[in-house]
Amino acid sequence: MVTEGVVDIDGTEHKVENNTWIVGDDDEVIVIDAARDAEKILEQVGEREVLAVICTAGLPDHVGASIEVASRDEAVVALHPKDKPLWRETWSETWPDIDMEDDGVFEVADVQLDVMETPGVSPGGVSLYCEGLGAVFTGKALQADGPGKLGGEYPALADQLTSIGGRLFTLPGETRILAAHGDEVTVGDLEPHFDDWVSGSLTRVDTEPADDGPLTDGTKISGIRLGPGNE
Repeated sequence: MVTEGVVDIDGTEHKVENNTWIVGDDDEVIVIDAARDAEKILEQVGEREVLAVICTAGLPDHVGASIEVASRDEAVVALHPKDKPLWRETWSETWPDIDMEDDGVFEVADVQLDVMETPGVSPGGVSLYCEGLGAVFTGKALQADGPGKLGGEYPALADQLTSIGGRLFTLPGETRILAAHGDEVTVGDLEPHFDDWVSGSLTRVDTEPADDGPLTDGTKISGIRLGPGNE
């Protein structure tokens, strides 16, 4: 499901769309990236039990509805510990319940979600690979238009490309990439572009005029700026 909100970037308001993913069956679900509209998310969940809310990053547009969604069924909230400082920008008086680690596992219905550390946009960014569904939930790490950004920038591009090449592009080519923003794509669709990204195509100056439409990179909120050394 998609939620939409407005963020302020350098004094200008922009619309940002976020994907929230609900994985489960008729009885129980896990919610991935409860962005900002708990009521809408819980409406989609319906009477099913929420087992966990997993945040692929600690950024506000990934965690904004996490507490409210989790609290309905006393579910746990999971986040990588390196993104806890970002979490506190939104939730200043609480912490997530679970510190995710690389190769951690979540189970729901008849499928398994494997945690893959994919830092870059945030220090504790993770992706969740579900072999049973042939899909990987990549947060901001990788989107249909390439590596995700934050506020139009790559906070730690070298780390991000290492995550993409060393983890995400080792998955089968038919694996569906289900990101926090934008449309669906497959590993096989994007992998041929990797060498161009490494050679600098992502940071070449773009002379095209900016698009005033909704942002798809889940850009910064509340003035958050990340650098490679932030933890």
